[in-house]
Amino acid sequence: MNHLEELTAEWYEFRGYFVRRNVQVGRRPKGGYECELDVVAFCPQRKHLVHVEPSMDANTWKVREARYKKKFEAGRKYIPGLFKGITIPSSIEQVALLGFASNSNVKTLAGGRVMTSAEFLAEITSEVGKLRIATAAIPEQFPLLRTIQFAYQHRQAAGWC
Repeated sequence: MNHLEELTAEWYEFRGYFVRRNVQVGRRPKGGYECELDVVAFCPQRKHLVHVEPSMDANTWKVREARYKKKFEAGRKYIPGLFKGITIPSSIEQVALLGFASNSNVKTLAGGRVMTSAEFLAEITSEVGKLRIATAAIPEQFPLLRTIQFAYQHRQAAGWC
C-alpha cells in the first residue's frame, strides 16, 4: 500500500467509516482476481459509501481513463457484496485521487470524480488543524494523520508560514 492509499484509509477510518483496503475482487476460476480495489469505505451514520483509487502515477489521461474504467466498473460490480449483513446505499461515490495531476480541465475520470492530493490534504487539514495536540491528539493508530496534526500545529514555530 502506498502512502496515499494509507492516508486515505486512515482519514476515512478516523472519521468513523468502516474501511476495506486492497480488496481482491472477481475471483477467477483458474486463480487470481479480476481487480484490486484500493480503499472502500462506508459510514452508517452518513449512509455514505465511497470507493477511492489513489495513485501517484504520471500517466496520460488516456491511460488513466482505461485503468480507472476497469477499477470503477469492478467497484460497482463487487462493492455491494463487501459489507455482508449491512445495508449499504446503492449509490457509490467513486474518486480518482491523483498525486500528480490538475483537475482544472478534467473533472471526472471513468465516471468518478477527480481529486488532487492538494485538495485531499486541504480537506484533512481543515479538520485536523482545529484539533489541538494537548487536548485532542489524533490516536497513535493513525500515524500519518497524527504526523499531519503535529506538522500543522507546529508549522509557524518551524517557520513554514
